[in-house]
Amino acid sequence: MDLVRLGPSAAAACADIEAELFAGDDPWSQGAFVAELSAPNNFYVGVVKREGELCGYGGITKLGSAGAAEYEIHTIGVASKWQGRGLGAQLMDALMAAAGEDPGPVFLEVRTDNAPAIALYEKYGFERMGLRKNYYPASGADAYTMCRPASACNDSA
Repeated sequence: MDLVRLGPSAAAACADIEAELFAGDDPWSQGAFVAELSAPNNFYVGVVKREGELCGYGGITKLGSAGAAEYEIHTIGVASKWQGRGLGAQLMDALMAAAGEDPGPVFLEVRTDNAPAIALYEKYGFERMGLRKNYYPASGADAYTMCRPASACNDSA
């Protein structure tokens, strides 16, 4: 498997995985992924099998100017059949490397019942900072807001 930078041509494959993973939470459409994958401050990576199958994706955006940057992980997902094989960690390594180029805090939201994702984020130095009630309107699920402080950017996960 290879880690590759994703562009708009990966939108359909990302949307397929998103639909599988987030069916009850209003998953992003192919059009939403086209916009995300085209935005200039966004960095998206994917894990791709040599045969071309997208197994997982992750995206981060940079906010603010050089020297005063902060980041937000917009989405990360690994297709169910590929979970438990370290692909989420590969994606996080790439996203954290991107954030490390101009260090700043990194924020994300995660469902409160997604224990595997929370454990992964905590491994990368993220801490819970808040709770967003009914963050996912389709299901009514809550989300934790998590942050990895800028000081963690040089720490290895």
